Amino acid sequence: MPDTVPSLPRFTHLISDCDGVLIDSEAVALQALLELLGPRLPNLPQGVTLQGLIEPRLGQRLVPLMQDIYRELELPPLPADDIMAIGNAVDAACDAQLRAVPGVAQALAAIPLPKAVASNSVSARVLSALERTGMAPLFDKRVFTPDLVGHAKPHPGVYLAAAAAFGVPPGQCLVLEDSVTGVTAAVAAGTTVLGFIGGGHIAAGQEARLKAAGAHVVFNDMGKLPALVAELLQGATV
Repeated sequence: MPDTVPSLPRFTHLISDCDGVLIDSEAVALQALLELLGPRLPNLPQGVTLQGLIEPRLGQRLVPLMQDIYRELELPPLPADDIMAIGNAVDAACDAQLRAVPGVAQALAAIPLPKAVASNSVSARVLSALERTGMAPLFDKRVFTPDLVGHAKPHPGVYLAAAAAFGVPPGQCLVLEDSVTGVTAAVAAGTTVLGFIGGGHIAAGQEARLKAAGAHVVFNDMGKLPALVAELLQGATV
């Protein structure tokens, strides 16, 4: 009688976004953008706020984020020098106020899956943030970013690259994301997404937006993450 080969568990790897999931940087980026773009956009249409324009776009790279806002307002595009100066200032603010999302390192350490980071940031910045917050050993330098892969979210490239590096189909990967842009990318890659809304930047209605983008479940406390993942590994309904 032939030996029975045990089936692999459905989920074998975990991939996490960086900003807003590992590093609580999105609130810092939001405040910096408000301060930097506010003087450039003094006369918004009635009922429109700069914060309302920025918040749904957090998770995009800064250049398309700013371009989208100016396009929505039907304004001439920002000069390239202004875009570069704003981007550098936002990056500097995030680096100066770098901090991990509360409880994330402990939560990830409790999850017995190989892990990677898939971010819209630059690889050097992600690696530096992981080192400075003590999370680098959790990921063993497995970082996938647009400068390495060639595509930024919402394109699924960073998630496809992470799954390929692990040598598994994307369907075996769980993903942690906090933005519609990121959830869209991860769903397009074929992964299962856990949406996180516990960062300092989360706007009202974000849970509904993440679910509409395809998040399997949405949670607001990293302390809950190990149990959520354990239930998924056991095939339970979350």
